[in-house]
Amino acid sequence: MKRYNVVGVGNALVDVLSHCDDAFLDANGVEKGIMTLIDTDRAKELYGAMGPAKEISGGSAANTIAGVAMLGGKTAYVGKVRDDQLGQIFGHDIRAIGADFDTFGAASDELETGRCMVLVSPDGERSMSTYLGMSESLGPDDIDTAMMGDTEWLYLEGYRFDGAQSVAAFDKAIAACKTGGGKVSITLSDPFCVERHRDAFRALIANHTSLLFANEHELMSLYQTEELDEALAKCAKDVEIGAITVGAKGAYVVTKNETIHVPTAATKVVDATGAGDMFAAGFLAGLTQGKDLATCASMGCVAAGEIISHIGARPETDLNKLMAERGL
Repeated sequence: MKRYNVVGVGNALVDVLSHCDDAFLDANGVEKGIMTLIDTDRAKELYGAMGPAKEISGGSAANTIAGVAMLGGKTAYVGKVRDDQLGQIFGHDIRAIGADFDTFGAASDELETGRCMVLVSPDGERSMSTYLGMSESLGPDDIDTAMMGDTEWLYLEGYRFDGAQSVAAFDKAIAACKTGGGKVSITLSDPFCVERHRDAFRALIANHTSLLFANEHELMSLYQTEELDEALAKCAKDVEIGAITVGAKGAYVVTKNETIHVPTAATKVVDATGAGDMFAAGFLAGLTQGKDLATCASMGCVAAGEIISHIGARPETDLNKLMAERGL
């Protein structure tokens, strides 16, 4: 019996969320619907221009790990924060949910805890400007091989490829996980992230990945096609399981032997932040509970539906209760 069901590695960030209209995005040079990396000066400038904001612990893989923990999974998270106010908040929040976490940088470091400025449009679309800060310094020395070898699933965040030591950290985590008999999953995170690191993604997926998470746009970017069916077919050849979200149409699960489509319930979109993260949480929770793939995807859709119904990328409703209500 492994100590952990899922261990995640990613960017440890605090989300700063605010509503705005498209005119604000245009006036402040923010490209709608994508994640853009920014420096410290730009982070301060944008924060000063934003309206009233809400600060919530975030980070893509951290959100997923939080969701798995809320669904009863045994989890741990590796993502670097500075030992400052935001870093302490981040650490408290993820440990309070039940995940193990202890990846702090020095309080004297020039880098601050990373934060993601999330501007939510009236249509629920989110435009993210991310200051990676301390999270960008995550390296091999931060990887605990004993932890990685004691998990059923390793969950890697695609955004973390944007870091000088990221590949080395991932390689160390993957090797320890597979040596211990665990399996590797990864989320592609963002189409532009895929474009920046396509070759590295393709190699990691083909050689080490058992479970791939992506949305349709990320998957088509990965395989450089405008046809979803073609991308799904290529995904099925590369990995044991592909779990691909298609927005309001639900999700597809592909394996070498089958393609499953799972619909999602109609939900008013308040804030799409974290929908993919929480889909992965529901799916991984189902998988580690021994559920069939269709049920895993349905659990992912239910968790994602909860997230898009409110501001913020961490659940505000009891996910176990929601699953029970849906017979999952």
